[in-house]
Amino acid sequence: CSVRVSHRAAFTPVSPMTALFPFDNSYARLPSHFFGRVAPTAVEAPRLIRLNRALAVDLGLDPDRLESPEGVEVLAGRRVPEGAEPLAAAYAGHQFGQFVPQLGDGRAILLGEVVGRDGRRDIQLKGSGPTPFSRRGDGRAALGPVLREYLVSEAMHALGIPTTRALAAVTTGERVIRETVLPGAVLTRVASSHIRVGSFQFFAARGDVEGLRSLADHAIARHDPEAARADNPYRALLDGVIRRQAELVARWLTVGFIHGVMNTDNMSIAGETIDYGPCAFLDTYDPATAFSSIDRNGRYAYGNQPRIALWNLTRLAEALLPLLSEDETQAVAEAEAALTGFAGQFEAAYHGGLNRKLGLATTRDGDPALAGDLLKTMAENEADFTLTFRRLGEAVPGPDGESDPAAVEAVRSLFIDPTALDRWAEGWRRRLKDEAGDAAARRQMMRAANPAFIPRNHRVEEMITAAVERQDFAPFETLLTVLARPYDDQPDFAQYAERPEGGGRGYRTFCGT
Repeated sequence: CSVRVSHRAAFTPVSPMTALFPFDNSYARLPSHFFGRVAPTAVEAPRLIRLNRALAVDLGLDPDRLESPEGVEVLAGRRVPEGAEPLAAAYAGHQFGQFVPQLGDGRAILLGEVVGRDGRRDIQLKGSGPTPFSRRGDGRAALGPVLREYLVSEAMHALGIPTTRALAAVTTGERVIRETVLPGAVLTRVASSHIRVGSFQFFAARGDVEGLRSLADHAIARHDPEAARADNPYRALLDGVIRRQAELVARWLTVGFIHGVMNTDNMSIAGETIDYGPCAFLDTYDPATAFSSIDRNGRYAYGNQPRIALWNLTRLAEALLPLLSEDETQAVAEAEAALTGFAGQFEAAYHGGLNRKLGLATTRDGDPALAGDLLKTMAENEADFTLTFRRLGEAVPGPDGESDPAAVEAVRSLFIDPTALDRWAEGWRRRLKDEAGDAAARRQMMRAANPAFIPRNHRVEEMITAAVERQDFAPFETLLTVLARPYDDQPDFAQYAERPEGGGRGYRTFCGT
């Protein structure tokens, strides 16, 4: 898979005084069959939509230079910066349960890695042209999916959920062909790495144990350096990935996030949310919700995400078997023991998150049932997920044991049968009496666990329509402003907290590829 590809335009290296990106490219130093070396395809007329200046500073980059004409050309793939070693990574993956032995970066090119205050980060262009893995695709991205990923990934970061980040979005001045002709764009994505479960599957499927070992050693050095000191470093690597994924998916559920396409090639071993294709957020609570137009059987529905995460991790464990032990029986035992830990880690993270959403600082045996009863009542009454928990925090009983009547009514109004909530709330209030601390502290805890603002699907669609059809980026900027402070009351933007008419039922998302 080590391929050099030339495209229709010549590339101009950035002329440095100091390098635009201080690259140190560890992945490019791996064996040549890990990737195809390929430069981005130059675009006609790049224009900056937005630069994430705060992230640039965190990465040790100069935001003013990135916003300059020279910097925008780099962010669009028109120029290759000094020190970059552009490549498209090879990987395999299970897509909707079906194994594909070679996928790879079909429309993404890793420019290189920088070391900032938060450690080593990949700088990758998405939508920057064909690669050796494009499979007859154009390698381009349309404007809508680029804006969706920028917006939602930054919203997830503000919500406190591990995620890839968006450094910049640019338009290309060119058109891409999908179902219709659409404006093209490029996203600059930042990640702890782009190593996926499918990266390990690529080598395992070929029986390439040395390639598998090289990748695992690289992953340990980058993500689990303490694993190198373990008796079995590869088991420690597997344990780390399982823990990170269990905690990540639990956090998805606590904010109502649906990834939409949890294929093994979309699961990062770094424990970051990656690849925001047909993602969406719950409005009306229903665990069977699946928004993706290609998920016809609900494989990746909201409530299925923990089960699918474990399924994906089982595929990772299978790929790592040759490294876990030379004895096949012992290797299987190591894999099974590691996978057994997922359920407890997920449950602890998930129920801990639900407890915080309910204002419970301690854990009691009946807490999962209490939370489960609320979720069941919400589903039966078509209550909004985000608003129910947010408003519940305002209905916390005061020192006299009474709640503000207006706050109580605000929660009740979300339920078809408000008396169903009343019955549940009796048990919740009894449970709160067992907790130390005052009502103000409890209310503050719940505010910190229950966002007021999420990327409401109808607002995201309105933003995309304005940008694509009218080249109006004001709704994009407004949403970014609102979603940067999801846990704060923002009276000037109160309408962005409201759910759509009909509770969001029937909404569909599309991959954008």
